[in-house]
Amino acid sequence: MKFGRGRWRFFRHEAGRVAGPPPLAYVALYVAAQLVGHWSMEVFGATVLWLANAVLLAALLQLQRRPALLVAAACVAINLAANVVRGDPPAFVWVNAGLNLIQVTVAAVLARRLCGAALDMRRPKRLLRFMLLAVTPAVALSTLLAGFAAIGAGRLPTGTLGFRLHHLFDMELLAMAIVAPSLLLLARTHRFREDAQAPATEVAALMTLLAVVCLWTFGQTSAPILFMVFPPLILLAFKLSPPWTAAAVMMVGVIGGAATLTGHGPVMLTRLSEDAQLAGVPAIMRQLNVFHLFLLAVMGTALPITTLSSERRRLIARLRSRTQAAVEARLRAEQADAAKSRFLALMSHEMRTPLTGVTGYADLLSRRPSLDAEGRRQVEAVRQCGEAMLRLVEDLLEVSRGGDEVVMAPVDVRDLVESTAAPAFEWAEIRGLAHHLTVSPEAQGAALTDARRLRQIIHHLTLNAAKFTSQGSISVSVDRLDDRLRVTVADTGCGMCAETLSGLFRLFEQADASTSRAHEGAGVGLVLAKGHIDRMGGTISVESRQGHGSVFTVEIPAPAAAAPNTAEAEDLSERRMRVLIVDDHPVNRDLLRIMVQAADCDVFEAADGREAIDAVGSKPLDLVLMDVRMPGMDGLAATRAIRALDAPARDIPILAVTADAMPEDAARCLAAGMDGHLPKPVTQARLYEAVNAALEQAAARQETQDARAA
Repeated sequence: MKFGRGRWRFFRHEAGRVAGPPPLAYVALYVAAQLVGHWSMEVFGATVLWLANAVLLAALLQLQRRPALLVAAACVAINLAANVVRGDPPAFVWVNAGLNLIQVTVAAVLARRLCGAALDMRRPKRLLRFMLLAVTPAVALSTLLAGFAAIGAGRLPTGTLGFRLHHLFDMELLAMAIVAPSLLLLARTHRFREDAQAPATEVAALMTLLAVVCLWTFGQTSAPILFMVFPPLILLAFKLSPPWTAAAVMMVGVIGGAATLTGHGPVMLTRLSEDAQLAGVPAIMRQLNVFHLFLLAVMGTALPITTLSSERRRLIARLRSRTQAAVEARLRAEQADAAKSRFLALMSHEMRTPLTGVTGYADLLSRRPSLDAEGRRQVEAVRQCGEAMLRLVEDLLEVSRGGDEVVMAPVDVRDLVESTAAPAFEWAEIRGLAHHLTVSPEAQGAALTDARRLRQIIHHLTLNAAKFTSQGSISVSVDRLDDRLRVTVADTGCGMCAETLSGLFRLFEQADASTSRAHEGAGVGLVLAKGHIDRMGGTISVESRQGHGSVFTVEIPAPAAAAPNTAEAEDLSERRMRVLIVDDHPVNRDLLRIMVQAADCDVFEAADGREAIDAVGSKPLDLVLMDVRMPGMDGLAATRAIRALDAPARDIPILAVTADAMPEDAARCLAAGMDGHLPKPVTQARLYEAVNAALEQAAARQETQDARAA
């Protein structure tokens, strides 16, 4: 056994915090306990509790090695001197001191081993272990040894031996179970500074109430009302911290013990049975058994309640602290999310602005009949690179944003699939690959689905098929299974191994991540497609073998729907219109001017929102192409100001042509009174399509206003 370290530590760790009374205070308490015990035996013939061993146990558990040894040596010397003064035979002088030391040592070792090195009596489980697994075995051992010593010396009659040993066990066990934990709790009051912060007036009131009830209960001998002590004691245990409760328990023991020894209190009403063998035993000693049971009930009620209440208060405080931390973390997350959204919106705008010039002018140049074949090839390369850059930007922003709500609307399945697969099929033709599109009769017509998400799914799958196929073919087939559409994209490309398949839908994951890889890409297309499929409630499966191609099968909910309204508004190129272009960037204005003039329109320009309002108010216009982010007055404020003008200026169709391409940006434009939203970069075909849609929306808005006016 190692008394300084290891699993059976005896003394407190040298690194532990020094707290509680100094060593001399424990010695003084031990002397007082000896004096009270001997005085009680001399005057009343009985002792309520033998406190000395409990004081020494508390000292050994609380003090560090050197002071604990000094206190133990002093207490043993005091015990020997007290035995000599009391007149015990020389053998019993040493036997008594030895039994007391054995009891305290065994209890200390068991407490250290079974109740935790910290001896945190705030825990109900540790308090129970201390009582049952440390104190009880130690007292039982010392009592048993005392019985053997008494039998060997023949000092006690065998008829009263059992009773006296029972009395000895009770008074020493209760002293150990009440005084030792109470002294430990009082010595570690610093642990309870944050617990049960009751004001001094409340502490004084509760302690006074308990003292008054105890004095009243034990000050009379006419009624057995020991139970009256429990209501104020339980209230105190709930309200105050464990050190105060421990002090209250000791106060009850002192008041009750003093009253009982002097012949007062309900214990005196105990009826003693006639027993000839116990005739020589003082009546007070027999009646103390009842008081011992009362003290056991007091301790078993108050200390567990106060430890449970203390634990509950600590858990509540911890919960409040963690709730506050969670709230703060949520606020930080929301702020970070808002900052991310602002960053994404800014990046979307700033990256789309230069791409507008690249892809827009490339689109215009590709339409010039004067270009020769080489010039057309070069312009087409610029256009394709710009569109590839735009797709990458949009994919990264989409993945970072996490997606938006699914918007279901009728869409023509064949038209959507054909237009979406067209870029991949063009690439396949350039690379000499065969390509096939099959839409089964059951899948023909309109379906209710999110057209934007379905386009991106097919777009990424078909482009991947074309990118990873060097010879052979790619094919797209669409079938209907009840209320679901099945889209299958197959290729005869390089295929994938099992390891590649396992990471196929992880962000930025690529089959070949080396610097010499044969295929371009950032590894976000399939992740984005998988995210769209999941949000639409669909599934995706992959069949692939290395060197034998791949087959991607997507199933999404898409019930059949009524055919969408395909009646187009009058084409812009067939009308002579007056169009105002509002943009702070000269390159963008020049690009839009060329596109609009190609449709035989009269064009006017404005560099900010204030100039746009002046232009709308001063000349008749048929359409406004409005940028959003502009210095001075932005496009949203300008639109609201135009809608506040008098008719007919307030009814002019307004189309947002902006690099703010997020869904929330489109919603803000429509909320401000615009009739459509066209994200940059712009091609001529997309511009004409968006203008026609905006004109339709403006006509519908005007009809609604006329109907309300009528």
